[in-house]
Amino acid sequence: MTGLYYEEFEVGETIEHERSRTISESDNQRFCDMTMNQQPLHLDEEFAGETQFDERLVNGLYTMSLAVGISIPETTDGTIVANLSYDNVEHPQPVFHGDTISVQSTVTDKRETSDGERGIVTMHVEVFNQDGELVCEFDRTVLSLKREHAA
Repeated sequence: MTGLYYEEFEVGETIEHERSRTISESDNQRFCDMTMNQQPLHLDEEFAGETQFDERLVNGLYTMSLAVGISIPETTDGTIVANLSYDNVEHPQPVFHGDTISVQSTVTDKRETSDGERGIVTMHVEVFNQDGELVCEFDRTVLSLKREHAA
């Protein structure tokens, strides 16, 4: 378990996540297949080549899901009760096959639950490509264990 308990989150703290990942064509294809998303912009090279992007784009939900996965070890691994929400999702730049993404999370808010046994933590998650361009951002709110009440 490497995640943080509620007490360990500091509002204003930015966590630079250690892992990054290069997204392959296969990653994107499998995600689209599993989610039954057959958008040709993600899958059809000829179709995508006729768009403003000139090539296929990585599914934005995959980018977001991967960012959450990358962030878990340093935030909520083993210390989370539940993800409560994902808000204000934006994709300001496209992600392409072969892009390497990295992630950082900034704690923007925290408060105890009414029973005082857990806490709610909100983090602003930012996803960057290998050129440092912001490609996705969102707010993630979690219900976190407090150390003294962890099982």
